[in-house]
Amino acid sequence: MSRGKAAPGTRRRDGAADRSHAARASRSARRAMPARAGATLLDLNAQLLHEVLRFDAPADAVVSAFLRSHRQLGPRERHVLAETTYAVLRRKSLLQHLAPSGPGALERRLAALAWAGDEAALRAGLDNQEQHWLDAVRAIDVAALPDKLRHNLPDWVAQPLRERLGDAEFWSLAASLDAPAPLDLRVNTLKTDRASVLVALREAGVTAQPTPWSPWGIRIDGKPALQRWPVFTSGQVEVQDEGSQLLALLVDAKRGEMVVDFCAGAGGKTLALGAAMRNTGRLYAFDTSGHRLAALKPRLARSGLSNVYAAQLAHERDDRVKRLAGKIDRVLVDAPCTGLGTLRRNPDLKWRQSPESVQELQGRQQAILDSAARLLKPGGRLVYATCSLLAAENEAVAQAFSECRRDFDPVQADAALQAAHVSDVAPLTEGPYLRLWPHRHATDGFFAAVWMRRPA
Repeated sequence: MSRGKAAPGTRRRDGAADRSHAARASRSARRAMPARAGATLLDLNAQLLHEVLRFDAPADAVVSAFLRSHRQLGPRERHVLAETTYAVLRRKSLLQHLAPSGPGALERRLAALAWAGDEAALRAGLDNQEQHWLDAVRAIDVAALPDKLRHNLPDWVAQPLRERLGDAEFWSLAASLDAPAPLDLRVNTLKTDRASVLVALREAGVTAQPTPWSPWGIRIDGKPALQRWPVFTSGQVEVQDEGSQLLALLVDAKRGEMVVDFCAGAGGKTLALGAAMRNTGRLYAFDTSGHRLAALKPRLARSGLSNVYAAQLAHERDDRVKRLAGKIDRVLVDAPCTGLGTLRRNPDLKWRQSPESVQELQGRQQAILDSAARLLKPGGRLVYATCSLLAAENEAVAQAFSECRRDFDPVQADAALQAAHVSDVAPLTEGPYLRLWPHRHATDGFFAAVWMRRPA
């Protein structure tokens, strides 16, 4: 759900912006990064980094465009290019501090420092001078460097997190954001159960275990070719971070209800809500991005759901919203945000955001939440969520809503989770809110607040 011009790098963008970013990235990849006969993988990674570090499009769009323009590359080579690029983005401050001491192009040096492939292949692509430089840099004691080179976060992000968490826990968070995220799956309970999927995965030689909190979740080691698995193609599982699953559980949608996913995007939580409703009632998936909603269609086809009604809105005050005012049982607002809780997956966001974008987003979050609240019938539940780590997008927005809307009573997140059959909820909450941290919970960073509209 967006209003007006999107802030640079926000997790949700309107469909036209998404298409524009992808098209520009694709054109740039074809123009500036042609395949060269005999080019080493290191050379190719340097070319890719040259485009990514311009930060004029999301990193995943640039990487995808580059790989499409180099179809001769095999799966292993593609993996190395992508993982090396994301490693540079995670540790950009440190690597850009170390790289200038070496010979050759800056992007080539960055790729060498962050190399995610075979060491022998890297060495084969370096001349003697480069190898001596790399050995010297690797011998540097990183722990002795200034803090900003170790945590690799912009000051405006690091300072409030450090003040909130304290030094020791802040460094645990920084370390967790420097590592790739695990692969979490959500079991589609319309078609199967978690125990059956675990058996099928283990019989296929996949290392998998239940997620600790979500009763729907499974965590996978590594990054296997999921699209080839029968459990995926048959709609028995969907990719969804455990934290995102907990947001759907907070909504606690019931059979036969009318439910709205107000900022549905590609529909991950929509699918979870539909399964919780046992494919009954009516579930609206609203978003201002038709491009993102289009990604829901193949997922819906796999899921077996028939109670989902997806609609693109012009803005949060669209006529569709007005027609449903006072009629809805439950509303989830997964609001547009900086996405700083997803830095393990989208490390470029910390370099593409700014304090100004946070301020702009705050206004949009408040407007969207206020509009979504009008949908609720008396006794209905409202859940506001973000995947941000910042209090400015989380507690501040929730508290402002509570102060303005006296017809909504706060609901304790721990009680709501217990009612949804989530066990051991104490580590998941801070005060009345759900608060998930990558270093504490091995999930993306999520926040959620819950209210009930006071009965008339």
